[in-house]
Amino acid sequence: MNKFNLSSPALAAPGHLALSIALALAAWPASQALAQAQEKSLEKTQLETVTITAERRTENIKDVPTAVSSISGEKLDVLNSGGQDVRFLSGRVPSLNIESSFGRAFPRFYIRGYGNVDFRLNASQPVSLIYDDVVQENPILKGFPVFDMKAVEVIAGPQGTLFGRNTPAGVVKFDSVKPGKTQEGYVNLSYGTYGTSNVEGAFNVPVNEQFALRISAQVQHRDDWVHNTQSTGTQATEGYDDRAVRVQALYEPSKDFSALVNFHNRELKGSPRLFRANIIKPGTNDLVDGFDPAKMSIDGTNEQRLHASGASLRLKLNLGEATLHSITAVEAVQPFSRGDVDGGYGAPYAPDGKFGPGTIPFSSETSDALHDHRQLSQEFRLESNASGPLRWQGGLYLFDERYTVESINYDTIFHSPTTSARTHQSNTAYAVFGSVNYDLTERFKLRGGLRYTQDKKTLSTDSADVSLDTSNGLSAKTNDSNWTWDLSGTYALDKNTNVYARVGTGFRGAAILPASAFSPMSIAKPETLTSYEFGIKGDFWNRRARLSASVFRYDVNGLQLTEVGGSGNSNTVKSANKATGQGVELNLDLLPIDNLVLTLGGSYNDATIRDSGLTVGGCGDGCIVTSPAAGGGQYFVNGNQLPNAPKWVGNLTARYGIPTKDGNEFYVYTDWAYRSEVSFFLFTSKEFTGKALTEGGLRTGYIWNNGKYEVAGFVRNITNQIRVTGGINFINLTGFINDPRTYGVQFKALF
Repeated sequence: MNKFNLSSPALAAPGHLALSIALALAAWPASQALAQAQEKSLEKTQLETVTITAERRTENIKDVPTAVSSISGEKLDVLNSGGQDVRFLSGRVPSLNIESSFGRAFPRFYIRGYGNVDFRLNASQPVSLIYDDVVQENPILKGFPVFDMKAVEVIAGPQGTLFGRNTPAGVVKFDSVKPGKTQEGYVNLSYGTYGTSNVEGAFNVPVNEQFALRISAQVQHRDDWVHNTQSTGTQATEGYDDRAVRVQALYEPSKDFSALVNFHNRELKGSPRLFRANIIKPGTNDLVDGFDPAKMSIDGTNEQRLHASGASLRLKLNLGEATLHSITAVEAVQPFSRGDVDGGYGAPYAPDGKFGPGTIPFSSETSDALHDHRQLSQEFRLESNASGPLRWQGGLYLFDERYTVESINYDTIFHSPTTSARTHQSNTAYAVFGSVNYDLTERFKLRGGLRYTQDKKTLSTDSADVSLDTSNGLSAKTNDSNWTWDLSGTYALDKNTNVYARVGTGFRGAAILPASAFSPMSIAKPETLTSYEFGIKGDFWNRRARLSASVFRYDVNGLQLTEVGGSGNSNTVKSANKATGQGVELNLDLLPIDNLVLTLGGSYNDATIRDSGLTVGGCGDGCIVTSPAAGGGQYFVNGNQLPNAPKWVGNLTARYGIPTKDGNEFYVYTDWAYRSEVSFFLFTSKEFTGKALTEGGLRTGYIWNNGKYEVAGFVRNITNQIRVTGGINFINLTGFINDPRTYGVQFKALF
């Protein structure tokens, strides 16, 4: 059976296009004028080599046999200039989508359409986020700010061998700048619309030949710019104060030993996601006429606080034939988020009988918090130092996390006593893993890996003041184990171009969702995945062009799906028999003329549920479900695209520099990201299908004094395209939107 199914109309055109571009670039010679220019100034007329650590070693990106995208340097600075959180990366590389119904505190990642819409604080995600070699398992940990960053790598899944904890969809890997032996630093200041300010900086201090410190920090602020038309409830929202700091100390007495200590902290005080009642026009996915992003009408409280801190110790010891790596880490996070979920005010049963905007059948205001959270992890990894055809690495990974989730319901109208439930969860896991690289010939190289994982969870829920649904009990335990593996081969067509093929498997342990007053406890079995990928990577046109393109297919067995909302306001996890994904991805960097750099990325993802008998509840009120009805308010979801999984993603950047005679530079930089429409839930409906979204940015600036100083003006979401980017499924046509257009100025200085 043809696993890639390249004969299908959906894949044939993109797949053939990617390979055609590769062949065309390989055959595209540099003109005589370009060749002469390159002889005069080679560094200014070629693309920089990109190195990554996708397989725990530093390698040229074209030599790694998997789809990897890397963002660093100026591009990362530009995308992060508008005061956004980690969601600014969404759509900026192929197949990546990031969304949140919690605001800045709880991002949800999707790679190749594969992710998890669960909003519970004990949710597990199939995309693993790794910050400075430490897995950030709880979804709240995944929102740590992005600053003083060497690079961000997005590695398509499965990555079930070398990386621990829930990687069937892939890995998003953040690597901060490490302490060095040169005294240097920078400060980066910006100010813009809605009083948005960003202060970022770092200072590197070499204390002596053996010891160095690096201190980096970021402070972000935005005023509350959405104002309440009602006299009750929070009067203004959507602002934030987000502060983060990182202190690193490197001790390196010799080339054979190093110790790197990392302390980091985040303090967030801001706003949860602002839910707005009845903002979707019935029968369409348009915003209602006269919608004003700067206005809300709520009677509840919107507030959010977060305290996170952690530390890690990374040791590296050269033993001669091999190097031992040890990574010891602890993370702790304490979030609290309270919001007016119904997105409006009043209800028919309110004393004054008033409600709005539109119909508000009942009031809903809730909060969620984590208490006593702590995550411990330990990894030992032994890596060979051989320079011959055989290289290997292997190790042991240990993980232990525990916490209590407190969920509270408030009575907004009558202010009667609130009700709460507490869920206690612990999760322990260990894994042993190994990987081997072998060069069969100078051109043909093989890689393979194997990992065994044991994963255990315990969960219990209790409440002193609310009747929980006890039909499935209030406590559960899971104990899962699995072998995952991968095998890949790379063949060098020439010294600049590689083709590769890869087969890999992934695993995610069972999921437990706690009981509530509206739904029973639910358990989904472990999830496994097998993926097939073929790609080409290379530098072309005398290193004025770089291309990576891949086609892939994956099959998930026991896909964990979260059913949220509906008329019963439930939140349960279900397992689909199967889900399939297939598609194509492309990254192209191009230097068509001196001083003009273009990047183009794109992907097509067909990610569908394959379970003819699986049904979920439909809309709570007001929407038109287009999935086939199964009776009793249930709808079939077989064949539906996975939630928040755009079929098409595209991105483009262009930078043109104008050097001056004195060595300074004026420049213009523009960036654009597109994603096609998405369904917010497992069922499909007209109203809860998010429209296609295109967001662009423009930046103009001046760099002087040998690159030490830079001043720029910028605009984000330059076309001011406003879209509904998520919804609440149990009450009316309630949704939330993306940020409107913002603009500002920025100054950066190196010292």
